Amino acid sequence: MNRQPSPLPRRRVLLAGAGAAAALAGPPLGASPARAAGRHRPRATDPLQPYASYWFPDSLPSGTPGDGITWRSLAAWQPGTDRDLAFNRATVPLARRFTPVPANPTARAGQARVSALAAFDHTAGNPSQGSATADTYAPTHWALLDELVFWGGSSAEGLILAPNAPLVDAAHRNGVPVLGTVFLPPVAYGGQLRWTRDLVRRDTAGRFPLAAKLVQVATVYGFDGWFINAETGGGDAALAAEMQAFLRALRAAGAGQGLRITWYDAMNRTGQVGWQGALDDLNQPFFQDASGPVADSLFVDFRWSARSLADSGQLAEQLGRSRYELWAGVDVESAGWDTDTDWDAILPEGRDQVVSFGFYRPEWTLQHLPAGRTPGQFHAADDRFWAGEGAAAAPGGAGGWRAPATAVADRSTLTALPFATGFNTGHGLRWYEAGKVTSGTPWSHLGLQDRLPPRRWVVHTEGQRPDISWDFDDAWRGGSSLLVRGALDAPATLELFPARLPAGAATVLDLTHRLDPASGPVAVEVAVATRPAPAPGRPAPYVHLPAGTLRPGDGWRTDTVRLGPLGSGTLHALGVRLTGRGGAAVTWRLGALAVHDGPASPAAPGGLRITDTAAADGAVSVRLAWRRANGPVRHYELHRRLPDGSRRFLGGTCGTALYIPGLRRAGTEPAAEIEVRAVHELFTTSEPARVQLPW
Repeated sequence: MNRQPSPLPRRRVLLAGAGAAAALAGPPLGASPARAAGRHRPRATDPLQPYASYWFPDSLPSGTPGDGITWRSLAAWQPGTDRDLAFNRATVPLARRFTPVPANPTARAGQARVSALAAFDHTAGNPSQGSATADTYAPTHWALLDELVFWGGSSAEGLILAPNAPLVDAAHRNGVPVLGTVFLPPVAYGGQLRWTRDLVRRDTAGRFPLAAKLVQVATVYGFDGWFINAETGGGDAALAAEMQAFLRALRAAGAGQGLRITWYDAMNRTGQVGWQGALDDLNQPFFQDASGPVADSLFVDFRWSARSLADSGQLAEQLGRSRYELWAGVDVESAGWDTDTDWDAILPEGRDQVVSFGFYRPEWTLQHLPAGRTPGQFHAADDRFWAGEGAAAAPGGAGGWRAPATAVADRSTLTALPFATGFNTGHGLRWYEAGKVTSGTPWSHLGLQDRLPPRRWVVHTEGQRPDISWDFDDAWRGGSSLLVRGALDAPATLELFPARLPAGAATVLDLTHRLDPASGPVAVEVAVATRPAPAPGRPAPYVHLPAGTLRPGDGWRTDTVRLGPLGSGTLHALGVRLTGRGGAAVTWRLGALAVHDGPASPAAPGGLRITDTAAADGAVSVRLAWRRANGPVRHYELHRRLPDGSRRFLGGTCGTALYIPGLRRAGTEPAAEIEVRAVHELFTTSEPARVQLPW
């Protein structure tokens, strides 16, 4: 990244343990020396709480680990002895996606893409299956991402991180691959060259055992590859040659499983750490050599300039590679959308985009907010970061923040029926089912996130533009709904989903919605397009089908619109058109939308059992497991059946094991009754499997 010259040279590094780009002369930018040394927030003391996995390559640090930290050797890891594997295994396959006509006239298809390096918690303290808080980084702009790196690592905790399952499941549902991190830190932050040598050590047959281990971890855990960041100085050309051979072996071993490698621009062919800020002769062997690709992409260090990026793109093409396999690093950890970036070096106006770009620490959209922040405030900031201010179709201004939606084409996975969404963002202040609260506890679990509208927010109206936001005060299912507020002095069409959904005579669209008590009435129509938009930034040719008129006091209501009159074909876009009645302002909530050819219900899971318990302070934590239900299952939900016959939501997962903390006896009940149900893509549920926890 370009910086003004300073009296003392500053060398930029990616520092996973400290979580910031840093100067070797001082602590990392945006992090304290204590955090750089690997300290972290205290972990829960429950021995059953599973966490995302982390390791050292082989040899462990001297001394003893800090509180809540377990030092592990990847060389010694075996799936059969991994007691947390069932909680960390992702199960949602990586969805295929397509590129619709962009909503933004300045967005380019087939050119620059976006990578993101995001830290979701500290290395040793990242819960495997979400937690009892809504204050969490919950990304939703998957349509603009091409790759997400699960960022972290520190010399005091561990250097190799496997992403947790909820993150991978959410990303995969939207077609985004997720990479784990291999972090070899600078000596100034505890790095030891022996860990680099451990990683690239050969066995007696000349093979790289830890390359095989990394492939095994990614395959067993269900994620998509590795971001390799070798920043420990002091090496030589021989070590660099071994690292290059290790990368080639890793890529070859993972090719059959579709795994990918991103190499960070740090170690170069001399074995030293140089941070080139470019693809050049010094780091080219880690990207491409005479035998072909070594890594799938290169994350270019922040020291890049317009000239170095132009030269890098040209070199990539000379090597027979795409220039868009280069990520130009953009450090947004400390300033977010106020980050000083030479966007014209990446995204020049009137010419092809130069390379792709990679955000370092976009969770700034959460972390910069003050204490007491709400999920709604986070999503407002996150939408501004990714889509810009105002309508998503408005071009970005020159010299200012270039929101990704103004530059890159969004993508979609809506290609098959049934499709349904409850507009659940993966966290909430309560859990709702059929509009009723079944748990008043805040929660987060990205694996339960729905597929969400990718364009924030495109509205077509000749009147006042309504305000649109995620709302956490009421929901039909999950933790959130879509809220539209405004005068609606003219009909307003809200674009929701680009799609390529097959439709026939039996296809219907279900809309679950309601008005707030103080709202004026509103006429609702489903907006459906059977042809794509004619050009970027232009609306799709919608047909509007009546879905009824809502009045205050109606409560949640599901209206079914038959799409058969449109004829058989493909649905290219879905939206809604709202028309106010009587001049009063409208407050309308959209709780669910589904497109299908008929109802369906999943088979029930079986074999629900308690695998472990732990008691403390009058409460019991539980580990549960069950057999996967036959047929298609979106996820599983667990409830507790209370003595009065009501059900309380305990949690959900896409896998077949769940940890539940803090169960307490209800009255004099002899045992707590726990149920698990399979949930279909249409959010219908199976019959329950049950187990009892005796008190």
